[in-house]
Amino acid sequence: MTIDDAAAWEAVLRRDRAFDGRFVTGVLTTGIYCRPSCAARHPSRQNVRFFENDSAAEAAGLRACLRCKPDDLARDEVAVRQAIDLLSKDAPPALEALAMEVGYAPHHFQRVFKRATGVSPAQYARGLRAQRAEAALASEARVTDAIYGAGYSGPSRFYEEAGQRLGMTPTAWRRGGSGVTIRWTIAGTSLGPMLIAATEKGICRLSFDEDESELVRRFPNARIEAGGEALSELVAGAVIAVETPSRMPDLPLDIAGTAFQLAVWAELRRIPPGETRTYTQMAAAVGKPKAVRAAGSANGANPISVLIPCHRVVRSDGSLGGYAYGLDRKRALLDKERTQIND
Repeated sequence: MTIDDAAAWEAVLRRDRAFDGRFVTGVLTTGIYCRPSCAARHPSRQNVRFFENDSAAEAAGLRACLRCKPDDLARDEVAVRQAIDLLSKDAPPALEALAMEVGYAPHHFQRVFKRATGVSPAQYARGLRAQRAEAALASEARVTDAIYGAGYSGPSRFYEEAGQRLGMTPTAWRRGGSGVTIRWTIAGTSLGPMLIAATEKGICRLSFDEDESELVRRFPNARIEAGGEALSELVAGAVIAVETPSRMPDLPLDIAGTAFQLAVWAELRRIPPGETRTYTQMAAAVGKPKAVRAAGSANGANPISVLIPCHRVVRSDGSLGGYAYGLDRKRALLDKERTQIND
């Protein structure tokens, strides 16, 4: 793996836990190496060298930091892999049993697992169940049969979790949201013109450099109307989300997608402002650790920028990767968040 030194140093300055396990930071003057998230005082940049792993750092004559214990990561990774296998079973264990099985205290393993995947073991298990529900919905004639077949205890539990995944029900998923009225307007922001479009249920499209023609293309069966005044509260909230991401409001959303896309979009909303995740972590967070490319595609298909913060996903080497509305906007959004969180 090639390490992007500039991106690695930025991760160290942020103490970004998402980069733990992807490289270690060697401090040549002290002879130690640390996790990127180490809480110790930052060394001078000229005294730092980045290594792929602890073995490479130790081969260069460095020893592990006693404060952040980067050499514990190897043990953590093995435990997380074991836990993922256990959570993939039809009846996944609760946190206490899971932690005991892999040899950790429950509260400690909760942190270890979340650092590795971006979600808790319970959230990971729910993501797996959502994937089974998607497959069942595609093959079962009755929604109820699909719900029980996916492992839910009953319809009420499924609809509760479906609501947590951005409010889409099986019926709405199958219909694709057609036959609704969509009102839209364009608001000025520091990042340029922003399109906001919404149904009666919530925002269905938030984007930059687009107009009504994009809505017509995406929603050919909908009634599309200009309606700035009717959207005033949603527009105000969306502008706050762009300009002051640390105060991002919880606005109603109305989107359609596959269960996998909905799961990815829900996990995007769980990434705190000022933090990032990798595509690999996103795939693991929704219970599909091998579906990295699919997670990237779902990230790119996100219909509501900023509010569903796909800009918080970066490549494994720390570089920005892609963004539908340009890397300058992605960089500006991340810079705003980091600045406001650190102030």
